[in-house]
Amino acid sequence: MLKRHYMISLIMVISTLFIVSGCSSRSAVKDGNNGKLQIVTTFYPMYEFTKNIAKDKANVELLIPSNIEPHDWEPSPKDVGRIQNADLFVYNSQYFETWVPAIQKSVGNEKLSFVEASSKIHLAGNSSDNHHENVDPHVWLSPVLAQKEVKAITSAIIKADPKNKEYYQKNSDRYIEKLSKLDRDYQTALKDAKKKEIITQHSAFGYLTKEYGLKQVPIAGLSPSQEPSPSKLSELKQFAEEHQVKIIYFEELTSPKVAETLANEIGAKTEVLSTLEGLSKEEQEKGSNYITVMQKNLDAIKKSVID
Repeated sequence: MLKRHYMISLIMVISTLFIVSGCSSRSAVKDGNNGKLQIVTTFYPMYEFTKNIAKDKANVELLIPSNIEPHDWEPSPKDVGRIQNADLFVYNSQYFETWVPAIQKSVGNEKLSFVEASSKIHLAGNSSDNHHENVDPHVWLSPVLAQKEVKAITSAIIKADPKNKEYYQKNSDRYIEKLSKLDRDYQTALKDAKKKEIITQHSAFGYLTKEYGLKQVPIAGLSPSQEPSPSKLSELKQFAEEHQVKIIYFEELTSPKVAETLANEIGAKTEVLSTLEGLSKEEQEKGSNYITVMQKNLDAIKKSVID
């Protein structure tokens, strides 16, 4: 915890160094980008949502590397500089990218807009003082709530570049229709689910399961780094046996060790249920994106509640 506080303080100090040179360097960046909007996004879903809206009218960058778990990531001075020189900075939530408020307070670029994509969404959990760790920020994993995030990002982009309003709105509408179809696919596939519970490695799928009448039973909490106690694992083992659970889900960017341990004890299989927190360039080049990965998630869930 001390290390995290130290890092945030260091970020604030370093980011103030960009204030003096911020305007001039930002102008140089924009000139180099042929006058296009410069947009920095935090992790993959924010990148994909933004890219599908802006397309070739903006330069959209991904800040957090695809092979790093975003819960554990902290920005470097170079990263702060990239944010400082942008026109828009798109992030999911202050409860996910917890370092954002510190940067927002110290950044010296008045023309930079911070776009919290989940700002119009009611987040589950306790958001009172000192209880931010109980707020669930994983809204992008619901196709319905993802549409709300796309709309929020669209509004911010149009505000920053109103002359291209129709272009952005048309792109946004097309992408939202894809998300609407995804939602309909989930509704159709899961409406007659025989079972309702799925066991996940961490508590990331609450919004998704609630949307379609299912229940998430997580091994760990809202952060994948949290380790379950022996008593918690014992409870889960009993639950899994009583409900005849055949699959334990884990995520790509975290160790499957705990999921595998539980699966071995009850004779179940393990399978990936993606949080989409990191999608590599190689995967994207092969055609993977938010829609295709969420379709794979649906196929994986069906194995537990339908098949």
